[in-house]
Amino acid sequence: MSKMKLSDFSFHLPEELIAEYPSDNRDEARLMVLHRDSGKIEHRLFKDITEYFTEGDVMIMNNTRVFPARMYGNKEKTGAKIEVFLLRELNRESLLWDVLVDPARKIRIGNKLYFGDDDSLVAEVIDNTTSRGRTLRFLFDGPYEEFKAKITELGETPLPKYIKRAVEPEDEDRYQTIFAKEEGAVAAPTAGLHFSRELLKRLELQGVNFAEVTLHVGLGTFRSVEVEDLTKHKMDSEQVIISEKCADIVNEAKINKRRVCAIGTTSMRSIETSVSTDGLLKPYDGWTNKFIFPPYDFSIADCMVTNFHTPLSTLLMMISAFCGHDLMMEGYKQAVENKYRFYSYGDAMLII
Repeated sequence: MSKMKLSDFSFHLPEELIAEYPSDNRDEARLMVLHRDSGKIEHRLFKDITEYFTEGDVMIMNNTRVFPARMYGNKEKTGAKIEVFLLRELNRESLLWDVLVDPARKIRIGNKLYFGDDDSLVAEVIDNTTSRGRTLRFLFDGPYEEFKAKITELGETPLPKYIKRAVEPEDEDRYQTIFAKEEGAVAAPTAGLHFSRELLKRLELQGVNFAEVTLHVGLGTFRSVEVEDLTKHKMDSEQVIISEKCADIVNEAKINKRRVCAIGTTSMRSIETSVSTDGLLKPYDGWTNKFIFPPYDFSIADCMVTNFHTPLSTLLMMISAFCGHDLMMEGYKQAVENKYRFYSYGDAMLII
């Protein structure tokens, strides 16, 4: 296989296929099924996924929970409206956060930003990290729980920028998987959004097991690739936790030759970050900046669920590595022809 370049991942995506809203019911989004062995492509509904799994199979879910990371503040003196996107907590004691600010050119070190109608939360800019990034120190007297409650009250669900509408109340629920537990993501692991409680119950009754990993999705997942030579692209680091319990469930299925399915690119990146020499999953607590692009040998999962991704994205590159480039491009061509919905609130693909 010749070395793949950025331009190999280009395709035309009509604007109207970008999903602005989720499907009416989580498990009734459409599901495209790609068969790697035969090249067959099926068009189903997501809830039909039960037909592809049997007792002893395992689905690996990312249980990260999205926090309301987007806040709006006013700059001191000028009152200019500034969007502040909380990326990650750097230091809990001193309330230091890594953030993106927009418009960035207006924000200098030493500026104070005021949040809330009553300016009840104040932050000071103490460092420039990147062209858009800043480090903020929140000035808050009171216990950490109260501070956390305050930013939760002032923040809103961080829907991706390509969703052009305003955030609505239902987004708080629908931009979160039903198995979300560990708070820390600034974007949802979107393949997991399609699972409803009823569907999980049906899979459980079939004897399918669930293993949970945690990968706190950062904005790096969506950072565009700007180099034609993919080996030169650097991913941002994201925090990953794989428990012993998760590793045991997955490894038992592998040893028994059962199907192991990664739900989403974040689950796939997590498990590929921690593989033992004999091809089994190892517990892990740390960071990953793993970038998967073709050619790549996967060790743990033999199938995956994923949404439909943007042209030229790192996510598309991982799918190409897993599925085979030609089959993936044919699937995407059919997705556009059949008006599948793309991105976070869009439809899903099962690759087996």
